[in-house]
Amino acid sequence: MFSKILIANRGEIACRVIKTAKAMGIKTVAVYSDADREALHVEMADEAVHIGGSPASESYLVADRIIQACKDTGAEGVHPGYGFLSENAAFCEQLEKAGITFIGPPPKAIEAMGDKITSKKIAAEAEVSTVPGYMGLIEDAEEAVKISNDVGYPVMIKASAGGGGKGMRIAWNDDEAREGFERSKSEAASSFGDDRIFIEKFVTDPRHIEIQVLADKHGNCVYLGERECSIQRRNQKVIEEAPSPFLDEATRKKMGEQSCALAKAVGYSSAGTVEFIVDGDKNFYFLEMNTRLQVEHPVTELITGIDLVEQMLRVAAGEKLAINQNEVTLNGWAIESRLYAEDPYRNFLPSIGRLTRYRPPSEITTDELVVRNDTGVFEGGEISTFYDPMIAKLCTWAPDRSQAISAMSDALDGFELEGIGHNIPFLSAVMEQKRFQEGRLTTGYIAEEFPDGFDGVELPNASLKLLAGLAAFMSQKVESRGFSEASTLDLNQNGKQRSVIIGEDRFNFEVEDKFVSWLDHTDDVEMMICVETDWAPGDTLVTARVGDDRLLVQVVRKSYGFDMRYRGADLKVQVLLPHVADLMKHMPIKLPPDMSKYLLCPMPGQVVRLEVKEGDVVEDGQALAIVEAMKMENVLRAEKKAVVKKIEADVGSVLAVDDVIMEFESE
Repeated sequence: MFSKILIANRGEIACRVIKTAKAMGIKTVAVYSDADREALHVEMADEAVHIGGSPASESYLVADRIIQACKDTGAEGVHPGYGFLSENAAFCEQLEKAGITFIGPPPKAIEAMGDKITSKKIAAEAEVSTVPGYMGLIEDAEEAVKISNDVGYPVMIKASAGGGGKGMRIAWNDDEAREGFERSKSEAASSFGDDRIFIEKFVTDPRHIEIQVLADKHGNCVYLGERECSIQRRNQKVIEEAPSPFLDEATRKKMGEQSCALAKAVGYSSAGTVEFIVDGDKNFYFLEMNTRLQVEHPVTELITGIDLVEQMLRVAAGEKLAINQNEVTLNGWAIESRLYAEDPYRNFLPSIGRLTRYRPPSEITTDELVVRNDTGVFEGGEISTFYDPMIAKLCTWAPDRSQAISAMSDALDGFELEGIGHNIPFLSAVMEQKRFQEGRLTTGYIAEEFPDGFDGVELPNASLKLLAGLAAFMSQKVESRGFSEASTLDLNQNGKQRSVIIGEDRFNFEVEDKFVSWLDHTDDVEMMICVETDWAPGDTLVTARVGDDRLLVQVVRKSYGFDMRYRGADLKVQVLLPHVADLMKHMPIKLPPDMSKYLLCPMPGQVVRLEVKEGDVVEDGQALAIVEAMKMENVLRAEKKAVVKKIEADVGSVLAVDDVIMEFESE
């Protein structure tokens, strides 16, 4: 076994590998860029080596610096994590020449499976079911259109060396095929240094299900069940679970056996993932093989009890697998939510900044519940524009799926995160949806359920009433502790009465000790309930029992009452004296300024192309500019017909959110 390894990565996956290595008694070496000098993985490792500038091309992608760091520290092996150099066969060969072990599959397997065109040919030869498509090289956009017509729309345009959703587009017609080819080719070149593109049939109403395989250097291979990864946005996975709520044992067995056959066909060793598209009739088609550890590997670990990082280390050290297929059992249900630095209210555009508050829920491990949070950030740390926007992977495990979902809802409620835009409200919204709870998933789930984007969560009246009652109780508790002026109570003939306003809804209460009574109750609603909580003024997280309901709510005390976050809803909760609430309807509403004549940058990013010039007449839907953010190209389009009056930003400009790119005037 290794005595010291280097982790050629950053963020949560570097921290994840370090944890297992330490548990095995293996010393660890971290590498870091300028932007990551104070990163969590640097602090966790036994040693750390600076390898270059903030852009990955100047640090984490420079193989020579990684190898030199191994030589300088005496690291015997390199764990690549995922992304960066994890699927770079040339890097593996360089390590081999330097006498350093690559903790992953052999270079030939990476090369064969890392190229999506080659991998599909090998899969077909290994009698693995594959998707119809064109695997040859495509020269230009016009050829892409011709091939798309031959395959039949809709088609998926994909980068041969791609991954993580980059370099992928779905096209439903010639125009989309033409533009999709150009964008995929450009993204592939900037992200992978390889702009080869291929086209395959897009399976409608598909599920994205993948099989985890584990193989050693002695010809043994097992599959560890499947993961359902259908909840995706822009081809990037958002929520994963294991097992799939759709597969039966017979289909699982077929997919697993074909996955192992493919692994053996390329001489695979280490952990790997074979990805499939599955239609409504459980027909499955090979997509690709990821020759590395997957982001979503924790859910497999939670249902099998197998530490995949440990197995990768043991296989790389030459050990035989200690388990056979008959010994692999799937126990319970696990769900993973990816927490991203992105603003769901702005079409999930990237967000950067400092984490002014980062307090995840406590990790728990019992026979009935597991809460696990894999992360590489900390309170006070900064989310930069240089790397992937993932903040954490929040996982829950329970004996069955419904309990795992309930546990995830609670964990998301208790995840305190401030300072940047983040997708917790969206994740919470999905957990509450009936369709998700019933397991009726497809890769089009987000587009189908949120066709106009995500504009927040609308809680049912029953939940609002409970929150309002809690707010009234908390307000009374604040006042009893001397946190408000005495005159507040003097103005009210009955100092126990409160009116709570949430949006358009008003609730009237009387609070006495730990009991809250509704003054406007109806016959079918309990008039008085008990509120039990240890909350004290200043606490930002409230765990309370309101009647028969348990609530976990994030709160910030304000002059008007509280800001509350619950089940993905962000609420302004006003707690007022009744006579003040009566006057609220007379308060004027301040309207935001009209910015419709400007094209604003919707995310922090760099302008890589301007598609128009001053004086041009643009039509509704026409491309205006392309902004790159966190390695993804975003096309900004006109919302109506207009004339470009002035262009405020140049190609290459680095812009903040809401910076003006161009101004329009009526035709």
